[in-house]
Amino acid sequence: MTEWAISEGLTGYPEAVAAMEARVAAILAGEADELVWLVEHPPLYTKGASARPEDLLDPARFPVFDTRRGGQFTYHGPGQRVAYVMLDLTKRGRDVKSFVCSLEQWVIDTLAEFNLKGERRSGRVGVWIDRTRPGGPMREDKIAAIGVRLKHWVSFHGISLNVEPDLEHFGGITPCGISEDGLGVTSLADLGQLIPMHDVDVALKRAFDKTFGDTVRAGAPV
Repeated sequence: MTEWAISEGLTGYPEAVAAMEARVAAILAGEADELVWLVEHPPLYTKGASARPEDLLDPARFPVFDTRRGGQFTYHGPGQRVAYVMLDLTKRGRDVKSFVCSLEQWVIDTLAEFNLKGERRSGRVGVWIDRTRPGGPMREDKIAAIGVRLKHWVSFHGISLNVEPDLEHFGGITPCGISEDGLGVTSLADLGQLIPMHDVDVALKRAFDKTFGDTVRAGAPV
């Protein structure tokens, strides 16, 4: 069974990491079910395992947290839905590449509910929106980031979907190492989709159940 939990308000990042680590340990011990946990964080930056120091452009802007998840620097903050995914991959094929692809598909299916076309890009993990205008230069914006970590084949960390965050807050980092011309970040609101977080959560759950299997509602870890 996979549980589905949502925390109200803003969840501190250290508290979230501690809760995830405790849940992963319990899953490995056979004492807890898998869990998908939806949160919002106060403004902060996280540093992934492959982050480059030069990509932290404004270290004094928000707190910076080291994390051993995959990926580079990311921003989390109000208006962004973070979904922490604690799944036992021994039951799901032990294929990390396929797992990441499934996480991307989860986001793509969620966006489709709002008539948005999310896309994958080779060599760029995450979900992208093509905003190139006819006859204009290429422009693609990232709407969802993905960064996971495995402990004995149980996953944690997960995805972050930009619903209505302050996009200027991404300016303190080179987000996910994105520095090429024509690449940036976007959100549902930036694309003209003013969707309440509750409606986004409903779409996320429906799309997750389609990709990974049914979930049941449960209380949040913190």
